[in-house]
Amino acid sequence: MTTEPNLVPPRLRNDCFAMPQGVAWVPVEEALARLRAVLYPITATETIALHQGLGRVLADDMQATRANPPQANSAVDGYGFVHAATGTGVCQLPLVSGRAAAGQPFTGAVPAGHAVRILTGAILPEGVDTVVLEEDCAISATAIAFDGPIKPRANTRRAGEDIAQGATALPKGHKLRAPDLALLAATGIAMLPVYRRLRVGILSTGDEIVTQNAAPHQIYDANRPMLLALAQSWGMEPVDLGHSPDDTDLIRSKLTEATTRADVILTSGGASAGDEDHVSRLLASEGQLSSWRIAMKPGRPLALAMWQGIPVFGLPGNPVAALICALIFARPALSALSGAGWTSPQKFTLPASFSKTKKAGRREYLRARITADGQAEVFASEGSGRISGLAWATGLVELPDEALQVNPGDPVTFLPFGDFFA
Repeated sequence: MTTEPNLVPPRLRNDCFAMPQGVAWVPVEEALARLRAVLYPITATETIALHQGLGRVLADDMQATRANPPQANSAVDGYGFVHAATGTGVCQLPLVSGRAAAGQPFTGAVPAGHAVRILTGAILPEGVDTVVLEEDCAISATAIAFDGPIKPRANTRRAGEDIAQGATALPKGHKLRAPDLALLAATGIAMLPVYRRLRVGILSTGDEIVTQNAAPHQIYDANRPMLLALAQSWGMEPVDLGHSPDDTDLIRSKLTEATTRADVILTSGGASAGDEDHVSRLLASEGQLSSWRIAMKPGRPLALAMWQGIPVFGLPGNPVAALICALIFARPALSALSGAGWTSPQKFTLPASFSKTKKAGRREYLRARITADGQAEVFASEGSGRISGLAWATGLVELPDEALQVNPGDPVTFLPFGDFFA
């Protein structure tokens, strides 16, 4: 692995999250568009070996160093010959001695009017441009016969028909999967320029939050393990910043410590404007805070800030709202910061299995899953404290900003978790 320690990636401007004066409630689409417009990769690059590439993000276009396939070859087991020597009706061709196999090329040329035994993947010998399937031939020790006509170049692969030498195999910003590594390996690429994994710091806040031995007036920290797991599933490096009670000095210390360990910080709790919302108050007084009131349910408050040059996403403290805000806003934003580009969730239209009356003004996200007959079923309760609904669900139903009456069978938009968690 090689790095360029003297190269400092670009930092976000301190005012990048600022909203225009007079803006109160921000529709989801407008909020997403604003984030997309101001975010760009903030992490450095490095070079790694191909086998280390799974889940990494390419920092440059990858050009094929060789064609795939490198030479014309046979797509089947059969017999190869020059097409011009065949015609209609029964074609009988004498066999030359020897054969062509993958990794064992036939030496010499096949004379016109002759055929050679050839196996799948074998390079086409000189004098061969067409292959007939073994199953379509009558075969003796010295000759083959088959019914013509055979199409020119039948059962063959052209050199470079998959990808030509010098062509772009994968673009900059592509997040590498197992099949991508196969393509890069096949085109002779052994080393990969990638963005360093985005380091995502996760901080939970709140006097009521504990990690063990909870008293009746306390609750266990559900957000931190959830958000750490999300960052890891997104191919990023999760950084556990622990928990801070509602103490301004302690929160300040945690945030400052995080600037040496993380590229971006996700906090949960204290993001609103109440008496105990110490995170937003601290970010407003000593950082650069823009409190976005998103017209969505659940998860209205979203604190976006800069703290000593590090972007901070202040998520709601309720785990249901924290997860949905993280999926809708943090996922595409962190993807852009990581170099993988802005991501938009997959959306499917499914018939509803439920009834609901929705008022205008906010976009709503309902915990949902797909029934055996392909309908969208929603969790029995919309209560934002029902974490069990997150575990029950396999996705979200997204209801538009406008007023809506949903009846069973009506089309609704379904966002699968499988896309969000990868």
